[in-house]
Amino acid sequence: MEIAENAALVVVDVQKGFEEEEFWGPRNNPGADGNIASLIDAWQVTGRPVVFVRHDSPKPQSPLRPGYEGNDFKEYVEERRGKGAGAELFVTKTVNSAFYGTPDLDAWFKAEGISQFVVAGIQTNMCAETTARMGGNLGYEVLFALDATHTFDLEGPFGWRRTAEELAQASAVSLHGGGFARVVTTAEVVAGAK
Repeated sequence: MEIAENAALVVVDVQKGFEEEEFWGPRNNPGADGNIASLIDAWQVTGRPVVFVRHDSPKPQSPLRPGYEGNDFKEYVEERRGKGAGAELFVTKTVNSAFYGTPDLDAWFKAEGISQFVVAGIQTNMCAETTARMGGNLGYEVLFALDATHTFDLEGPFGWRRTAEELAQASAVSLHGGGFARVVTTAEVVAGAK
């Protein structure tokens, strides 16, 4: 796998509020946090750019609302911020896509000459997937590190309920099969980034 020298890592919403299982329900992929950490480490060691995205929920009961401790990045992410040799960007958003955040991610990518990026973070089928889809629509080469994401069980229309793992697989099939992104593993990405 070829990872460009200036490929960005986009770390989506790795926030403490997602630890509140009573709010979100059961999750999948307990190894996601370790994989996210290893991606950040690989990017920082090689001097590649890292984008840290934080969701500032406008919903007053959300564990991700500003002013509440759940809005903060998880410790392993916070302790890595500012430690890399490469460029770093901090984006805040109130919707699913990091491309609708502040500052403008697309403008920053263009200014930095970035055409390839890797997505990792939370939730697989929500903000991570939406960011990947928009990146694909905008013409970027998007790599989606599926095992460096996780999500939660969810109920939809007609009483349909899907497990977190079913939702993650559906995201992977839609992204990869639909041509929005190439779905890969953390190990593949780390090996390619050396």
